[in-house]
Amino acid sequence: MATIRGLRDEGVDVRDIVVVARDLDPYEQPLTRAAIQYGLTPVLWTQLRVTRTEPYALIEALCRLFADDDVSEETLVAPLTQRWAPPMASESWPIDHATIQSRVDDLPSGHHSIADWAETVRTHTTDERLTTYSDWIQTHADRDPTPRTISDVLTTAIDAYRETSVPARQQSDAPALIETETAARATRRVTTLVEQVTHKYQEWLADGTVSQSWAAVQELCELLATQRPGRREHSNARALDIMEANDVWALSVPFVIAVGVTAADWPTQTDSVVPPELQEAVLSGAGTTATVAPRTAWGDGRDRDHFADAMRAATDGVIVTRYTQTADGTEVHPSPFLASREMKTVSKQARTRLVSTEQHLPEPIADLLTTSAATTPTNQ
Repeated sequence: MATIRGLRDEGVDVRDIVVVARDLDPYEQPLTRAAIQYGLTPVLWTQLRVTRTEPYALIEALCRLFADDDVSEETLVAPLTQRWAPPMASESWPIDHATIQSRVDDLPSGHHSIADWAETVRTHTTDERLTTYSDWIQTHADRDPTPRTISDVLTTAIDAYRETSVPARQQSDAPALIETETAARATRRVTTLVEQVTHKYQEWLADGTVSQSWAAVQELCELLATQRPGRREHSNARALDIMEANDVWALSVPFVIAVGVTAADWPTQTDSVVPPELQEAVLSGAGTTATVAPRTAWGDGRDRDHFADAMRAATDGVIVTRYTQTADGTEVHPSPFLASREMKTVSKQARTRLVSTEQHLPEPIADLLTTSAATTPTNQ
């Protein structure tokens, strides 16, 4: 990220830089933190794990609430803790967690029906927001939900979340707006999910595949939500792109920064007594190893293709970073794929200066800017 900051300071547009990792999961948090440290707004090209998002937790909490005969305090307020808000909500929504907890403490414990809880709320609290919520769930408490019921309940809840909770999250978010971005993406996904669930529920009710219940609706939500789409998702075209290598194949961009290019990560390691260097020689058919058949389990063909795609994507230059040891001190070697590339190494002194207050670009990287400005860009 210090390198990217240096490139930006030299006039390189943020759209002319892409960060690439073979597997983005372990890099998502550290890269995000580093981007914020250097005043950059990252956008991660990752599949959204919708079941781990707040909008999904909201519709799941509503399904659990309406599915229960005897509702506990925890189940009763679960939608509120996931930022439920009524349609056309005022600025006082959503209710913050501390307020929810204090209101729950005012209520008697135990398990009750939704109708009994609504009456209890009216007699034990003066918070009109809690009364609004209890009246709403009582109105929509249908033990045998129809497809229309699902749309009325879940779509209304998600629409209110979009109008109220997403803006509220933005006000308290960090400058990079990562949480707001995730909430907005999740809201769109869950909106589509509810539409899919409604149609599938109608089909399965017609052919007797599911029972008419909120428990069935919840199972459908989980089933469809865990079917992750094949395409990657992103939405902020003005931020720094951080991508996985299998998304780079059709890309053309001046500068590619490949992270984690080690023998441990790229290619993915498999259990084998054959050293990675020998595996690479066998796979490439180099020298006397040309007669040796590689094990199918080595299977780094996709990693090899993704590495080649990352290299081809850059029109002006590729900047490669890697770690040299694990947290427990084990030495880590560079990726064998690097053996086919002619690269200049940035000295330790230059790297130290790069991340210092001077933030001075190392000469090999600065030379890329000079070369790209003086010549027609070519694949490197």
